[in-house]
Amino acid sequence: MTPRIEDYALIGDLQTAALVGRNGSVDWLCLPRFDSGACFAALLGTEENGHWRIAPKGAGPSDACARRAYVKDSLVLETYWETRTGTVKVIDFMPQRDKAPDLMRIVEGVSGTVDMSSVLRLRFDFGSVVPWVRKSHGHRVAVAGPDSVWLRSEPPVKTWGQQFSTCSSFTVAEGESVAFVLTWHPSHSPRPKLIDPHKALKHTLHDWAKWTERCTYEGPYRDAVLRSLITLKALTYAPTGGIVAAPTTSLPEEIGGVRNWDYRFCWLRDATLSLGAMVSAGYLEEAEAWRDWLLRAVAGDPADLQIMYGLAGERRLPEMELPWLAGYEHSRPVRIGNAAVRQRQLDVYGEVIDALRLARVAGLDDKPHAWNLQLSLLGFLESTWREPDEGLWEIRGARRHFVHSKVMAWVAADRAVRSLEENPELPGDADRWRAMRDAVHAEVCEKGYDPERNTFTQSYGSRELDAATLLIVRTGFLPPDDPRVIGTVDAVRAELGSDGLVRRYSTEGASVDGLPGDEGAFLACSFWLVDALQRIGRPDEARELFEHLLELRNDMGLLAEEYDVAAGRQLGNFPQAFSHIGLVNSAVDLAGDDPAG
Repeated sequence: MTPRIEDYALIGDLQTAALVGRNGSVDWLCLPRFDSGACFAALLGTEENGHWRIAPKGAGPSDACARRAYVKDSLVLETYWETRTGTVKVIDFMPQRDKAPDLMRIVEGVSGTVDMSSVLRLRFDFGSVVPWVRKSHGHRVAVAGPDSVWLRSEPPVKTWGQQFSTCSSFTVAEGESVAFVLTWHPSHSPRPKLIDPHKALKHTLHDWAKWTERCTYEGPYRDAVLRSLITLKALTYAPTGGIVAAPTTSLPEEIGGVRNWDYRFCWLRDATLSLGAMVSAGYLEEAEAWRDWLLRAVAGDPADLQIMYGLAGERRLPEMELPWLAGYEHSRPVRIGNAAVRQRQLDVYGEVIDALRLARVAGLDDKPHAWNLQLSLLGFLESTWREPDEGLWEIRGARRHFVHSKVMAWVAADRAVRSLEENPELPGDADRWRAMRDAVHAEVCEKGYDPERNTFTQSYGSRELDAATLLIVRTGFLPPDDPRVIGTVDAVRAELGSDGLVRRYSTEGASVDGLPGDEGAFLACSFWLVDALQRIGRPDEARELFEHLLELRNDMGLLAEEYDVAAGRQLGNFPQAFSHIGLVNSAVDLAGDDPAG
């Protein structure tokens, strides 16, 4: 049986990440970066597409561990196996790297004796390339094209090749341990430096302990908030500060469906909300690194602003399909790259300007060119905000006048005005941006609001609703007690709600997104509903929904992009930064301390 999405735990080294199943198998790992080709791609295919399982000898593919947990507030995973002869613990982690990425798996005897088995199937380029394996200096070395992986164990154990796999067999008794180290490096480079796995474990735990000590959030649900912050840190590409939306591609929004996208990139839409989450917890260094990534990525002609970029700000993210992968539970196609990169989404101008103002308000050192960049973006938006676009949800249908896009154009002008009021020394024409702000506001209230149903709609003239309109109250577009805000919250709950959660929009009939099939409830939108309920004066309902959302996390505290209410399972790429950002911000809202203002 294919593991459910929530059956996986996350480990990583702040440059890439792996998913480890309850059955002890690493089924997804891209090396050396989040957006590189996967050397373990069983997640999107079969074991033949690459995986690494360590489990008691004789355990079947679907046999699960007895229990598992992270070590304190870290990304070090402990998996316990109980057998009739004894108990063992497998410790999985990826230390923050010097140069080469390492995946380390330490098997420790807890009681009795246990016969163990390791099966390593390396398949480079997303499961399509079988490497040539040889022995060298106590290692098994797998090479194919530009990729090279070195495997060793301490102490050495019996290892052999079988059916294009590397197999190991060993026994551990109480107090004994066997450590496996898997290291990637370019195939043309010399052997990577050897690292002591036990020292690396101590250093990794120390690094996470130092990082989590910096958390200043002391409000309600702190454990859940800290786990989400750890997850967001794990999704940060340390060399640049960029935050990937998820470490995976093509985990489906509908089992067996075609809504399968690559999320291993950095979206501008996450900017303000992620900055708010970091600032609220005292992680100003991370907020500054993300802000600096943002400034580098969007530099250039405002007309060329993209909705997403690569980890270092790369602009070309061509989309293609991988026909050799069967897809997660036969959900095809499997895609890498993302064609939405070329879409026009006018809301991102507001996101960028809002994020940069928040960074300034939070006390981050201002960059000399940041304000000029904002004025340039705003000048372009002034001439284009009246045009249709693909909107926040990256529709692959016809462009529309999406209400959320217009609201974010208002946000761009509003934040510029507020910045000039707060910092009179900044150059700029406040009256000009006030005029734009007023014009956008008037048009949205006239064309994007349905007075018959007392709700804002998805786009001008439509009857469809959109969960993104829940952000109207968060942006300050209208006050919380405005009847139109309250009506929108009630309408979205009634028409897009399911078991308290909300979908992004309706996919029934002639769907606005131009795609067949359905999708689950969108977890970030459900957190937006928490925020909206809190702000319109329904704190009990907000808290009840928030606690329901916490119950949807897996045993490791992780959330995917969506949730299938009927099947009771997570859907979409995993873990999803947007969902965890929503969790942090909602907890802060419930605590009554919103840094965004």
